[in-house]
Amino acid sequence: MNFLAIFKLTIPVMMGYIPLGMAFGLLLSKLLIPWYYAFFMSAFIYAGSGQFLLLTLFASQATILEIGIATFLLNLRHTFYGLSMVSSFKDFSWKKHYLIFGLTDETFALLKTSDVPERNREKAYLLISLLNQCYWIIGSVVGALLGNVLPFNYEGIEFSLTALFVVLSIELYKKNRLHKPFFVALIIGLFGMIVFPPQKMLILSLCAAAFVLIVFKRSMENGK
Repeated sequence: MNFLAIFKLTIPVMMGYIPLGMAFGLLLSKLLIPWYYAFFMSAFIYAGSGQFLLLTLFASQATILEIGIATFLLNLRHTFYGLSMVSSFKDFSWKKHYLIFGLTDETFALLKTSDVPERNREKAYLLISLLNQCYWIIGSVVGALLGNVLPFNYEGIEFSLTALFVVLSIELYKKNRLHKPFFVALIIGLFGMIVFPPQKMLILSLCAAAFVLIVFKRSMENGK
């Protein structure tokens, strides 16, 4: 696969990451944080929802311990992404360290849905992950710079990340022969919204879904 083909694969992520990154940059500038913090946070933290949470915690003058615990719980879902990619990354060279770091929600979905030949997989995965991070960095820096010079109403723009992930999830559903795990996750998610406290719904639902999928993995694969 050449660079152009890989770039085309990442266009849906680009269309979501750049406006959402701009929203992050605008919020950062609203809190009177220097624009270059947007670059360093997006380069070395690179966690969309985690970065938004971090700004909120900064604004509330949270302690380092509070920031650490909140960020850990919010991003705990990436553990499940990493476990599902172990077999794909195990034979890669040093590039696998960056791939692990760059495994965001959207990148994970894109790697899972992309039909990449095995001989080109390491290079393709690296370019996909790198391009996605570049989109996020560009959006956040542009937003931070614009926030210092232009008044801008960005209410609701954060929903673009949710919309993007829904689209990628649909593509993953269409390409995967096993549909039961999607319905199980959907049912558990709806159950979690009703039963679990809002602030703990995501992590509890993820843990419940992971438990069910692990316990009933064999029966789902056999179509029972």
